Amino acid sequence: MKTREMISQSTSYVTKLLRSRFGKGPQSVKIVLSERCIVFQLRNFISPVEDFLLVNNEEETFRYTRELVMNAVLEDLQTFLQQELGLPISDMYYDWGVHNASGMIVGLLEVDSSDKAPDYDGKEALERSLSDILEEIQKRPEHLDSWWVDASTLCVYRRGITKLIELELIELGHLDLLKTAKRRLEKRLIAQHVDTQEHIGRSQYELYLDWDFGRDNGIILYIFE
Repeated sequence: MKTREMISQSTSYVTKLLRSRFGKGPQSVKIVLSERCIVFQLRNFISPVEDFLLVNNEEETFRYTRELVMNAVLEDLQTFLQQELGLPISDMYYDWGVHNASGMIVGLLEVDSSDKAPDYDGKEALERSLSDILEEIQKRPEHLDSWWVDASTLCVYRRGITKLIELELIELGHLDLLKTAKRRLEKRLIAQHVDTQEHIGRSQYELYLDWDFGRDNGIILYIFE
């Protein structure tokens, strides 16, 4: 199946899937596909109930509700990508910005973990800077790699990042709290201390991130203007 056809079918499917689960779909969906991942960028995606929760300062409830629904969405989407499009999806991630009601879904494709992504200008400096700041937050990733998905989207994969205290919090039922705290902290410190303009000549427009604690890995997704 050609890439354009895959993107067209994926756009139609994810729009209908989100509308059926949330009662309202995103205003727009942009999909980019590379040899290593497929990225869904969702714009203006918030349901009336979620909007009500945020207006009434119930962000924690909003995040819990969306987390619950998105877990089922990702499972259905991964099945569609694998069975209908033949994409060897290994992991699914998602994140969104409450401030602009936009977000992303990322599906990683199965690749040889020892097969590093191609070099690009500033790759080594950016990855070193990210590893340094992540070491301050939690632990230095055992493996970190990055690649351009398209001209404005950069994906960073990291593995070997979970500390024992985080696993204990998850065991105690605090996954939602852990994710909320890590998102706030990582986004703030990465934005403050990782200078993408200096490393790769691009200014960050949006930053998304997510983790799979069971697999001990995660992604960082940069969107540039």
